[in-house]
Amino acid sequence: MSAVKLTIDGQDVAVEAGRSILDAAKAAGIRIPTLCYHERLNPIGSCNLCVVEVNGKSTPVHACKTPAEEGMLVTTDSEMLRGMRRKAMQRLLVHHPLDCPICDKAGDCRLQDLVVELGVTAEAYEEPKERTEAVYATPLIKYWRDRCVQCRRCESACREIKGQGAIEFVEVNGSLEMKVTPERCVSCGECLQVCPTGALTENLSPMKARVFTVKKVPTTCTYCGCGCQVELSVVDNRIVAVNGVYDPTINEASLCVKGRFGYEFVSSEERLKKPLIRRGDGFVEASWDEALDYVAKNLGKIKAEHGPDAIGGFASARCTNEENYLFQKFMRAVIGTNNVDHCARL
Repeated sequence: MSAVKLTIDGQDVAVEAGRSILDAAKAAGIRIPTLCYHERLNPIGSCNLCVVEVNGKSTPVHACKTPAEEGMLVTTDSEMLRGMRRKAMQRLLVHHPLDCPICDKAGDCRLQDLVVELGVTAEAYEEPKERTEAVYATPLIKYWRDRCVQCRRCESACREIKGQGAIEFVEVNGSLEMKVTPERCVSCGECLQVCPTGALTENLSPMKARVFTVKKVPTTCTYCGCGCQVELSVVDNRIVAVNGVYDPTINEASLCVKGRFGYEFVSSEERLKKPLIRRGDGFVEASWDEALDYVAKNLGKIKAEHGPDAIGGFASARCTNEENYLFQKFMRAVIGTNNVDHCARL
């Protein structure tokens, strides 16, 4: 595809035709403030923070929604633009309290970073006259209405990535309000993943996953063989939250309801911590060496007395594809049987 050349803040930039001014600036390492913009979503343009000046245009334009054109002269930073961004941020904060110390998102909040960067205070904050419990699309997520800045990322992600359309913003008495359709929600948490503020928080874990208190552990989801990449938030050796990893090769940060919220089994007191061997009518704990010797001995005995096809192997979707490959290889090459199945097929 052909490229267009433009100038941004005095720097010559070439970008693929059809890309936005924001894309061009990012490719050149030039930062433009954004809040509603997300790489996986179509441009929304609700926050009004990415405004830039373009030579020949009488008013500033949204960098996220304006295509880069040949010969454009773009200015991303000026006194006028800084003033416009501060006013835009102040409008966002009219119904958003800067209660950062008690917010779950503190320390990892895009809005919080921009408030500091733009030097904006919350003097214009107006406390709602009524504080009613806000209903959300799924009970797994809590919606904090006061912290919502109507960026509409959640709405776009639900519609564009998941194709569910469970969330939409409608105009009521001159202002936007969230409208949810619970029966369309699949509890995937895509909205939670893209929310840039503390408006959406997990309603499952009793512990808060503050960025400065958790240990981040990258791993692979074990619920099926897709191999989705996840990042665990761990506090005191206990998982308190799960997020998708922005890896374009696999899941692009998207997760299903099990992958994002089904982690409580990891810390369950009912989980086995040692192998068990049947002795008489019950089971007794054994060491791994003892358990593996017991299995090897009995598999060899059954194979010798009844043949390899008397043995069958049943693999688990909680294992990775590589582990399941090794398991079937063991059954076929070592045991000598094709009696292998997998629970994900059912």
